[in-house]
Amino acid sequence: QVQLVESGGGLVQAGGSLRLSCAASGRTFSIYDMKWFRQAPGKEREFVAAISATGDSTYYANSVKARFTISRDNAKNTVYLQMNSLKPEDTAEYYCAAKHVFSRGTDMDYWGQGTQVTVSS
Repeated sequence: QVQLVESGGGLVQAGGSLRLSCAASGRTFSIYDMKWFRQAPGKEREFVAAISATGDSTYYANSVKARFTISRDNAKNTVYLQMNSLKPEDTAEYYCAAKHVFSRGTDMDYWGQGTQVTVSS
């Protein structure tokens, strides 16, 4: 079992920055690929960014590319999402999720509870 706890959300003006953190506990963090998702009110949950278990590979949704950066510190069991040049459309609940490197299928194995990001115009 892996527990994920997000933090760092809040209210920020457009053009500002926030850094989200996701702290993991329970199992060996370095054998999990990690992703960030977000869900705005009335919309479906969408993929934001991903990072491989070793941190060697990263992927981004087109909507956040060049503005957001995902990173991880396996010694601290934490994954981060640095969000710059925030826009009102980035307003959403942000979730981190973990998937074991040998886990089959496309579903994530574990999810956090989420942290709210609100960007004012």
